[in-house]
Amino acid sequence: QVQLVESGGGLVQAGGSLRLSCAASERTFKNYGMYWFRQAPGKEREFVAAIRWSGGTSYADSLKGRFTISRDNAKNTVYLQMNSLKPEDTAVYYCAAKGGLAFTTTRGDMDYWGKGTLVTVSS
Repeated sequence: QVQLVESGGGLVQAGGSLRLSCAASERTFKNYGMYWFRQAPGKEREFVAAIRWSGGTSYADSLKGRFTISRDNAKNTVYLQMNSLKPEDTAVYYCAAKGGLAFTTTRGDMDYWGKGTLVTVSS
């Protein structure tokens, strides 16, 4: 069982930046693909970014250039750097983990989820 704990959310003005962190309990963290999803009020949870065990990254098309995902396998932590934030980025951001080599952006394919951290962007 992998436990994921997100942190770093909060209130920020439009144009600002935040860095989210997700700490994993599993010592084999490096073998998991790590993902960020988000869920805005009244909307479905959507894919944000992913980083494979190899370090390769993928992003939602609408977020490319503003968000950056990274991982530190020595610290069992994945990060999401969010720049030039907009009010429409307001959401609960969830960290997720998926074992194996297959890559997916489907939330139903994730093996483990964190409880989320709230990001609020004011205009």
